[in-house]
Amino acid sequence: METALFTLAGTVVGGLITYFLQHQRFKQEMRIMQEEYKTEFIAESTAKHFLNHRLYTDRSFETLKKHLGGFGDDELRKILVRAGAIRTFRDDGTEWWRLLSRMDEFIEGKQKSS
Repeated sequence: METALFTLAGTVVGGLITYFLQHQRFKQEMRIMQEEYKTEFIAESTAKHFLNHRLYTDRSFETLKKHLGGFGDDELRKILVRAGAIRTFRDDGTEWWRLLSRMDEFIEGKQKSS
């Protein structure tokens, strides 16, 4: 009986140590990855900032491109998709982006203006 308790206690302590070491390793790897892809992470955050503006649910691609310089058109589109945005085209053919999470807000605004 005593041996089983010591075995159980050793297993629990060993499991906890393993868990904490893996958790620290994961955090370290995330920091390394964020540093490696810092430009993309920051660009994604900036895109979300512009698309979360309380007065504008949509932003033109040209506006986003102007404020997120240094990226090619397709690269910027990928960043916007990673940020959770969807693309629409207006009647004049211009490209506009909105966060999918703000779709209800957009629809509500459309209903009010109708």
